[in-house]
Amino acid sequence: MLVNRDFARLRARSFDISSLNDNALSDDLPALRELLYLRRGLTQPGGKLPLFDLDGQDVDVGIVKKCLSRGWAKPWFNNPLKPDWMVCKLTELGRQVASAT
Repeated sequence: MLVNRDFARLRARSFDISSLNDNALSDDLPALRELLYLRRGLTQPGGKLPLFDLDGQDVDVGIVKKCLSRGWAKPWFNNPLKPDWMVCKLTELGRQVASAT
């Protein structure tokens, strides 16, 4: 592909655009797996988050812990039959994140 470099440079300089560095925003946004996890709580009573994924496997503990640390989820209650299971529900911030993105 042949490009007239002078023309391209002139056209690039003619736009008064500043670049947006959105690297800082990536820490505030959920990853796809976290987003899917949070969205499943939107349709549940009380915002209960699932213990199992759609394939019937345990939800990855890393996803749950990340959502807890970001304030998107909070522990709901302890399960006396399975104390190692983390039963969580959406926080208001979690609802906003799951609904907005």
